[in-house]
Amino acid sequence: MAKIDLISLEWCELIFKDKNKAYGAYKMRRDFGRRQLAAIIIVIVVAAVGFYLPRLIQMAIPEKEEEMLEVTQLSQLEEPEVKQEELVKPVEQIAPPPQLKSTIKFTAPVIKKDEEVADEDELKSQDELTESKVQISIADVKGNNELEGADIADLQEVITQAPEEKEEPYTMVEQMPQFPGGPAELMKYISKNLRYPAIAQENGIQGRVILRFVVTAEGNVEDVQVLRSLDPYCDKEAVRVVQSLPKWIPGKQNGRNVPVYYTCPIVFRLQ
Repeated sequence: MAKIDLISLEWCELIFKDKNKAYGAYKMRRDFGRRQLAAIIIVIVVAAVGFYLPRLIQMAIPEKEEEMLEVTQLSQLEEPEVKQEELVKPVEQIAPPPQLKSTIKFTAPVIKKDEEVADEDELKSQDELTESKVQISIADVKGNNELEGADIADLQEVITQAPEEKEEPYTMVEQMPQFPGGPAELMKYISKNLRYPAIAQENGIQGRVILRFVVTAEGNVEDVQVLRSLDPYCDKEAVRVVQSLPKWIPGKQNGRNVPVYYTCPIVFRLQ
């Protein structure tokens, strides 16, 4: 069977043989092949343009360098270790020692005759001085600065260094101070010794007093301060209880005991 091309001009002429070709159907049938080819070409062109247009636009526009922002969370930063040698303390000026009298005074020699010189005033030889039991005291030597100077014999002790300066408390150390028995024993001691002020109970006052104090290198509690107040009577009672605390296990930094700040809440709650 021969292959029939339905869109060919011969097939169109065969169909409309002996028919009115001026009718619009003949023209539509004759131009069908061209319209179909044009439609296919248009579809291919539109598809190609739609596919390659974003890439062409991207190639035409110059690329901008992306700025990389590095975000660091502060909560992930490790606390720096504070070393003792990094702490700079002001150097206290040492008072100069009192001015001393000079121990050498030149005396002009006096020439005398031999018979006028007494035996005790004669010059001694080195051997005679060595065998002599006479001692020379620096207190017997007169100086030439009698008004402003001080006699060496009057000085019992010369201060060569300044008194030791009190060490500043630390906020954070390698080993924090600890109450004997731990935090549970601390709360137990406070609960046992805390006396709720009567006037605060009558006024219905309850809440929390936050204190800060220093645990010294010897383990004593000093310098109690109120960081958050509740009521004057409650504050006073909280300070009293903390001041009555027994000795602590002191904090340590670089293997030695140091004073450390410690924060403690005192809770007043009505039953």
